[in-house]
Amino acid sequence: MARLVLNEEQQMLKDSAQGFLRERAPISQLRRLRDERDEKGYSQALWSAMVEMGFTGILLPEEFGGTGFGHVGMGQIGEQVGRNLSASPLFATAVLGASAIDLAGNEQQKQDLLPRIAAGELLTALAVDERARHTPDWVETQAERRNEGFVLNGEKRYVVDGHIADKLIVSARTAGSASERDGITLLIVDADADGVEIERTIMVDSRNAAVVRLSGVRVDAGAVLGEVDNGYPLLERLLDIGNAHIAAELLGIAQEAFERTVQYLKERKQFGVLIGSFQGLQHRAAHLWSEIELVKSVVLAALSALDQGSADAAQLASLAKAKASEVAQLATNEAVQMHGGIGMTDEFDIGLFIKRARPLQQLFGDYRYHADRYAALSGY
Repeated sequence: MARLVLNEEQQMLKDSAQGFLRERAPISQLRRLRDERDEKGYSQALWSAMVEMGFTGILLPEEFGGTGFGHVGMGQIGEQVGRNLSASPLFATAVLGASAIDLAGNEQQKQDLLPRIAAGELLTALAVDERARHTPDWVETQAERRNEGFVLNGEKRYVVDGHIADKLIVSARTAGSASERDGITLLIVDADADGVEIERTIMVDSRNAAVVRLSGVRVDAGAVLGEVDNGYPLLERLLDIGNAHIAAELLGIAQEAFERTVQYLKERKQFGVLIGSFQGLQHRAAHLWSEIELVKSVVLAALSALDQGSADAAQLASLAKAKASEVAQLATNEAVQMHGGIGMTDEFDIGLFIKRARPLQQLFGDYRYHADRYAALSGY
């Protein structure tokens, strides 16, 4: 079991990300993107600055332009993203896309794609879900063998950053029937290929998702990522990575919501006294603090397990996602309630945290999904 503390380099990266995102991607930037209905949904200047900071190459080997700093390092950036509600393609591209190609890409795919991800020149999106709730093994999208390649037909929902992606990583069925884990293949599809239709969906958190429709989309054999018919183990591993990093962002949201609320309790007066002096509110704040401390430990454990290739990485990823979802919900609910009526208004930033937390809690499986998965993986 890894020590649940950051080493000096990881702490330096966390401090660097904290200062950078506070200055370059504060909540005011999210408000501006939202109010202007920005076409991309993120700041290109911010993305370029993230590339210069090396954020896009954290998970990539040095030979492809990365730093190989690992999931613990990237998790520290994700935590600060949560604190500042910073919008960027970092998660979809530098976490999911980079991990998918690095884990399962052939040499040609790695040489072609990974340096472009590290340089911020290529954006990706993972297209998995087809139902209202996360069910990764339910795949009706068909990839029929045709000559030396495949023809894809189907629809994917809730594709994070799908409308800005250059490449889509699509789970498709090459054998078997829907809900069977055997017969699933991951394919890299050009977002501008004939037959690809992408419908942008602006979420409650003002972020981007998309519905991706595939109609007679042709890809060659070189589009296969990993093994034909045996893509589900790779998809599970990608989702474990994604959920561990979502948990890190939810941790950042919970911490920031908590700290802003405590500060408000120290400033707001009611009946002539500071509301922070009310014992009932103190008890609620103390309980929330202890819950956040638990999330810190389990998120770091999950990220460390991914870096070490531990046998219990899947269990810890689900544990981290479940606990972070539970505590982020508690933290954002308490934040809005303790701020009172103004917590419900757009004038205060606190309501933006609850709007960001809820879609993140649902992405790639909610609390119930991961609590059940953790129990199953633990033998219950």
